Amino acid sequence: MTRIVFAALALSYAFSSPAFAAEVVAAAPVTAVVLPWGDWIVAIGQTLTSVRLPVLVALLGKAVYQIAPWARLFLTQARLEQMTKAITDYALNATEGVVKGQALTIPVGSAVYAKAVQRAVDAAPAKVVAAAGGPDGVAELVFRTLHLEQGATAANTLAPAQAAIVTK
Repeated sequence: MTRIVFAALALSYAFSSPAFAAEVVAAAPVTAVVLPWGDWIVAIGQTLTSVRLPVLVALLGKAVYQIAPWARLFLTQARLEQMTKAITDYALNATEGVVKGQALTIPVGSAVYAKAVQRAVDAAPAKVVAAAGGPDGVAELVFRTLHLEQGATAANTLAPAQAAIVTK
């Protein structure tokens, strides 16, 4: 029903335009009917653009809102791994008794943990250390990366290192 009404309105507009009336009055034998369809297409395109643009902006905003936590998690995790590698390398180079390629003994491993965590507390941004779980979390990250001798555990290696850490 609404299609018929819109079609009737469109035809009445087409046949009542001044250009059509001027052609009918000017020359009766002309068989061509001129419809300004180009203007109609431009008007329809502008209307659709004014409707689609806010919808697309809203969809883009929603996508960014949903992706942002995952991106922040990925970037934080990458930053933590980068910090862990840097402080572990520093601690391995700064600790006496470390032999490259060999497993660390319990006392040497404990000294490496203490130096690595102290380096993180002193040099790394506080937000990164907090994201790692504080000094204890940093010590656990370093514990995962080091190659220790057979009898080394978190209790006999990490505990002495955590007692030696001085926080800011």
